[in-house]
Amino acid sequence: MIHELRVYTCLPGQMPRLLRRFQDVTLTLWQRHGIRHAGFWTTVIGPTHNDLTYLLEWQSLAEREAKWTAFQTDPDWIARRMESEAAGPILLNIASSILKPVAFGPPGQA
Repeated sequence: MIHELRVYTCLPGQMPRLLRRFQDVTLTLWQRHGIRHAGFWTTVIGPTHNDLTYLLEWQSLAEREAKWTAFQTDPDWIARRMESEAAGPILLNIASSILKPVAFGPPGQA
């Protein structure tokens, strides 16, 4: 299993809109596409309080490519994302990293 670490940096004041979009739209669509998340966090102490960080779980890079592409091109996602940004953009930046477990991690991690 691999994990994808994603960090979304919101424009100032836009975190409530981003959280609402995840809660009301994104998670339902992820379920439809079989995308699994391992958790979500907002930053309390760090360089910015405008970050939403989350982890996705993938069996392989091939699974990630297939399911993420299907989600990103889903007409329902495209329409709902555009609706959520009708009052203006929400995000300043998106950073993504693919994480591979190390041999000395906890049992079941690799």
